[in-house]
Amino acid sequence: MGNIVIAIGGNALIKPGQEGTIYEQFANARETCEQVIKLVRKGHDIVLTHGNGPQVGNALLRHDNSRDTIPPFPLGMCVAETVGSLGYMLQQTMQNTVKMAGLNKDTLTVITQVVVDKDDPSFKNPTKPIGQFYEKECIMKMVEEDGWSVGEDSGRGWRRMVPSPRPVRIAEIGTIRELLAEGRIIIACGGGGLPVIELEDKQLDGVEAVIDKDYASSRLAQQLGTKLFIILTTVDKVSINFGKPDQKELDTIDLDEAKTLMAEGHFPPGSMGPKMEAAIDFLENGGEEVIITEISLLEQALEGKAGTHIVS
Repeated sequence: MGNIVIAIGGNALIKPGQEGTIYEQFANARETCEQVIKLVRKGHDIVLTHGNGPQVGNALLRHDNSRDTIPPFPLGMCVAETVGSLGYMLQQTMQNTVKMAGLNKDTLTVITQVVVDKDDPSFKNPTKPIGQFYEKECIMKMVEEDGWSVGEDSGRGWRRMVPSPRPVRIAEIGTIRELLAEGRIIIACGGGGLPVIELEDKQLDGVEAVIDKDYASSRLAQQLGTKLFIILTTVDKVSINFGKPDQKELDTIDLDEAKTLMAEGHFPPGSMGPKMEAAIDFLENGGEEVIITEISLLEQALEGKAGTHIVS
C-alpha cells in the first residue's frame, strides 16, 4: 500500500491543562499509537515524526536551574536529549500496541540529523522563541553571560530566540529506507531532527538551532518518495477567516488553491502557516496528497470522512 509519513505535534504528548508529567505523556502516547495501529492493520508502512517544543523547553529550564551545580547543556544537546526520551516513549508504546494487535512488526527510532544550509538567513536573524518566559532584566543577564538572542513574544514576556533554518536533506535517509523496506515502523526526525551543517570535508557539525518538525517531515516524505503526508494537529480541519463570523472549514482543496490562500494571509506563521507551507512544498516536489486533521480522526480522515485534504 505504500508508506505514509505522519507528523505528530509535541503538544500531542502534553495536552493543554496538563502538568506534563511523564505518566501523562505515556498515556497520551498510548492514545496516539492506538490510532496509528489502525493504519498499520490496513497494511500501510508508517513513519512517525514528532515535535518536542514543550519538552525541550522543560529541558532547557532544568539545565538553567541547575547551572550552578552542573554545567548546562547547549541547545543542540537538549534537543538530542528530548528526541531520545520521546523516541523511547513512542517506540515502547508503539511496540506494545503492535503486540496487543497480534502483529509481527518491530518499531525502531532513528536519531535523525537534518542537514541545513550554513548560510540560511535565519542564522543572522533568529526569530524562533524557545524555553520559558522571562522578565526583561532577568533575560538580559543571559544575553551578557551566554550571548543569547532574545525578543518579546506576543506581549507575554521575553524569551530566547534561536535560528530555525529550513531542512535541506535527511542525513540518515538511506537507513530509514532500508528499515521501511524490511517492514519496520519507524520513528524519525524527532523534534524536526538535529540540525547539522556539512563541512568542506563532508563531516557533519551540529549548530545551535531548531528545525520546524513539519518542514522536516515534509522533506523526509519527499526523499522517501511518499505519496501521502499526514499532519496531526489540534483541530479537525484547516479554516480560513479563522475566528471571524465568516470562518470556513476546508474539506478538499488543490495545490493552487492552497498557494492562493497562503498568499492571502489566511495561515499565520505562529499556527497553521508552517503546516500549510510544508504541505505546499511536499506537493510541489512529487507528493500527491496531504491530510491535516486531529489525531482521533486519523482513520476517518484516511477514508475521506474527516480532515482537510490538499491534493496536487
